[in-house]
Amino acid sequence: MIKLSVVIITYNEAQNIERCLRSVLELADEIVIVDSFSTDQTKEIAQQFDVRFFEHPFEGHIQQKNYAITKASYQHILSLDADECLSDELKSAIHSIKNNWQYDGYYMSRLTNYCGHWIKYCGWYPDRKLRLWDSRKGAWTGTNPHDRYELFNTKSTCGYLKGDLLHYSYYSIAQHKKQIALFTDIAARAMKDQNKKSSFIFPYISGVVKFIRDYFFKLGFLDGSTGFTICRLSAYASYLKYQKLRQLNKTA
Repeated sequence: MIKLSVVIITYNEAQNIERCLRSVLELADEIVIVDSFSTDQTKEIAQQFDVRFFEHPFEGHIQQKNYAITKASYQHILSLDADECLSDELKSAIHSIKNNWQYDGYYMSRLTNYCGHWIKYCGWYPDRKLRLWDSRKGAWTGTNPHDRYELFNTKSTCGYLKGDLLHYSYYSIAQHKKQIALFTDIAARAMKDQNKKSSFIFPYISGVVKFIRDYFFKLGFLDGSTGFTICRLSAYASYLKYQKLRQLNKTA
């Protein structure tokens, strides 16, 4: 049986961290938390469990997650966000994998809870995530704040696990709007650093296309009024990201 390190990054996750930790207690041979100096009770709650707790300045989601891997004692990693936990079916699947590891990495479906509603459409499900892997075979990459784990070798093999990674995203629409403001700032700066541009009209086109894709083609209307809210705010986020990029380029 392989030894498994569960690795989690946190910042002000007092509302979520206990649920996350309880879901992995039966699976983890160690739990590593890298915290960005939380100002709430995250540290106190986490240290009620058998965890290895580190504090490290936040330089970006990708950088923080790659740093967290270096703190793990074992090469096989299950990476979670603090607002995620494992369904019973996914726990069982991972337990089986520990006894019979066959691939370089394993994908799982993420099911998101939005303001008390489980979202099955809007392009949100199945949200395939590569979260279980041999850490010698890859690294976190992407464009902040949207990180993703990639295996180095194009010939790497991946399996797919049954069960859902349960994601408790937003407890209120106000929280979602606050996150949009923060994440669009990060995304716009990252795109500017990559020398990307945005025209006057493109933010509007981006927002309209995003809404049409998610609400109609991704069947967001089947999630009812919650689906409409998600698609509307996702469209606004797409518009805002490119509008902020345009302003940054004008200022520069």
